[in-house]
Amino acid sequence: MSDVVVAGLTLNNVLAILAASLLVFVSGGVIYLSTVEWRDRRRRQQPVVPTAKPRTKAKALR
Repeated sequence: MSDVVVAGLTLNNVLAILAASLLVFVSGGVIYLSTVEWRDRRRRQQPVVPTAKPRTKAKALR
């Protein structure tokens, strides 16, 4: 079986580089989504602090 060589890389080397790149890309995506979900869960568990409504000029003059 003859090896396919493109730019000094065999088919096996190209596939290994592609597999490693996909692994890094997918792992990065999982880490990103996990971090976003963790921050959102933490934000939802915090108590809601009521804020005072800003007074409008018309209400202030009454």
